[in-house]
Amino acid sequence: MAFNWKKAVIIVLDIALAVYFVLAVTSFNNPDETSKVCTKVAINIADESTNGFLSAAEIKKILERNKIYPLEKRMAFVDPRQIEDILKASPFVNTAQCYTTQDGHVCINITQRLPIVRIKSNNGDDYYLDDKGGIMPNSKYTSDLIIATGSINKWYAQTYLGCLSKSLMANDLWRNLVEQIHVLPDRGIELVPRIGDNIVFIGYLPESKDKEERQNLIDDYIGKKMQRLEKFYKYGLSEAGWNKYSYISLEFDNQIICKKKNHKTDN
Repeated sequence: MAFNWKKAVIIVLDIALAVYFVLAVTSFNNPDETSKVCTKVAINIADESTNGFLSAAEIKKILERNKIYPLEKRMAFVDPRQIEDILKASPFVNTAQCYTTQDGHVCINITQRLPIVRIKSNNGDDYYLDDKGGIMPNSKYTSDLIIATGSINKWYAQTYLGCLSKSLMANDLWRNLVEQIHVLPDRGIELVPRIGDNIVFIGYLPESKDKEERQNLIDDYIGKKMQRLEKFYKYGLSEAGWNKYSYISLEFDNQIICKKKNHKTDN
């Protein structure tokens, strides 16, 4: 049987036309993606009002400084991974997620690191600790955080003051009551309350090499000390007067030692 070249050519032409038609329709319905430009950058900072370290304007500045702010750039050249890596390099960023949409938007979602105490030590160090024990540089942050002062090196701050601060911050009353933590040269801990005119000595934090055990020990220790202080404020100072004593020691479990402003000791 002779091969019908004429029929074969017609079939090939039909297939070519069909492919061309499909490509033409697809191209019409889906314009060239490489020609799209970014028309909007949406920056969402989940805890902006709580932490206050970063704002959308500051995120924009970081990206502009690194020449990767995507607005009005062609979407083909927007690299979400690069944007995430740049933002994660900020000492105040906890997580960063970036993605693009079909309508030319670039969306950036950020969470900040959570500061729990500001360290201002005798050696001149001035920084923040976050809730994971990480060090954050000093900034314009002005939130009403507890301040820790005194004989503090970074090891002690990350190992023990972070645990102490987490214990205090976990309780609304204690967080609002304590204004300052002061570490003595022998690592005794003094608390400066926001009310009254006195200093509260709570003794020495329990020690442990295990991180989880250390936090649990300090939680238990601070819980007992602060509950005793609450009761003393309620039943003691409410009767004697908030400014009668200059120094209150809770070091020993079976007694509270108070020093009057005239420097006499009253048990």
